[in-house]
Amino acid sequence: MAHIVTQNTQSREDWLQQLADVITEPAELLEYLALSDSPEWQKGHDARRLFALRVPYAFARRMKKGDPNDPLLLQVMTSASEFITTPGYSTDPLEEQDDAIAVPGLLHKYINRALLLVKGGCAVNCRYCFRRHFPYQDNQGNKANWRQALDYIRQQPELDEIIFSGGDPLMAKDHELAWLLDEIEAIPHIKRLRIHSRLPVVIPARITETLTKRFSESHLQILLVTHINHANEIDRELCDAMTRLKHAGVTLLNQGVLLRGVNDNADTLAALSNALFDAGIMPYYLHVLDKVQGAAHFMVSDDEARVIMRELMTKVSGYMVPKLTREIGGEPSKTPIDLGLRQR
Repeated sequence: MAHIVTQNTQSREDWLQQLADVITEPAELLEYLALSDSPEWQKGHDARRLFALRVPYAFARRMKKGDPNDPLLLQVMTSASEFITTPGYSTDPLEEQDDAIAVPGLLHKYINRALLLVKGGCAVNCRYCFRRHFPYQDNQGNKANWRQALDYIRQQPELDEIIFSGGDPLMAKDHELAWLLDEIEAIPHIKRLRIHSRLPVVIPARITETLTKRFSESHLQILLVTHINHANEIDRELCDAMTRLKHAGVTLLNQGVLLRGVNDNADTLAALSNALFDAGIMPYYLHVLDKVQGAAHFMVSDDEARVIMRELMTKVSGYMVPKLTREIGGEPSKTPIDLGLRQR
């Protein structure tokens, strides 16, 4: 299938057009990257029925053609390993699908903050996604559910921060986000809005002039937490988009995931931290893999992670070292992983 825009004009196109310019078939992605559709690849093609393949060309263009081990490709390509049922892994690894759902589309997992699942869809489907089995059909991102969520938030004075999550919250259009901001800004006890999104990484044009202007007008402290796992995801367009957000007063943080074969060594993580900092994004958290069924092949053990992080600390300044952490269902916060360093 021919894609809609060319590399030369891509940066000037509307983000919604780029969102629609997407690869959904494994064979098409391999063909675009000049890779042979080998029997090994073919074994994994049907995994798209477990979790749809979705890769915008805007992201695929950053992959190295001819390289079957490209770290961006490995994050999004279907694999036969997804069919393996692994003991200790779950379709709901963070125990979100029962008690955490306060009203449809709102998770009240922590004392002072709640997660609004603004939209269920994503620009790109990462194969290790901990919500790949989440019942978005019962938690749809629409005004009816948002109104219920806002009513709940108004009645919870202990909340001081709202987190826009998903799916990907920036799949909402600018006018929808403006409506939500208007409503949240009118709730006296909310001080901060945090937005967790991979969309600006996949399609930097998502950071529109309209969106940045609205952010700049808000009295809320607004934070954007990007999800970037490898330095190759960061290009000039992303850096320009982050600069626009910084000028709008948005605090920029990054959460990554430690992934087998993608970023599981100190040199790769050092390159990522440097690229993030150059883009104006502070490395924040590095998560060990959430044990979601179908993603066990990405797991890096805690012991391996400790060794990698101790080496990373010798390669970059301390402020560029993200906190190694995991999330445990039912716990009131993320759980730091002790690196086993002696106190000095």
